[in-house]
Amino acid sequence: HVQLVESGGGSVQAGGSLRLSCAASGYTFLPHNMAWFRQAPGKEREAVASIYTGGAGTCYADSVKGRFTISRDNAKNTVYLQMNSLEAEDTAMYYCAAGYIGSRCDLAATSYNYWGQGTQVTVS
Repeated sequence: HVQLVESGGGSVQAGGSLRLSCAASGYTFLPHNMAWFRQAPGKEREAVASIYTGGAGTCYADSVKGRFTISRDNAKNTVYLQMNSLEAEDTAMYYCAAGYIGSRCDLAATSYNYWGQGTQVTVS
């Protein structure tokens, strides 16, 4: 059973940066696909970024392109989300997700089987 633990959230001023981390454990085979989603109060969960095995493929929501970067370190079983030029609209709970989807980038929440508890990001 895959377990995901996020860290790195916090409060930052607009224009600042944060790096989120998601450590994976409890798996037999490393999940091919990992992603970040977010959910703001009163809004639906939305995709932020996705990456698949080897880091060869990444994709982003239009709202974060050019500002956020997703990466993974398979040796450390960790995926990262580097967030730069943060805006108030980025305020949300950020969730890490993992799945065995395949060699493609996938931003659909329904594709992922495993989810972390979330880490709060607040931009003021």
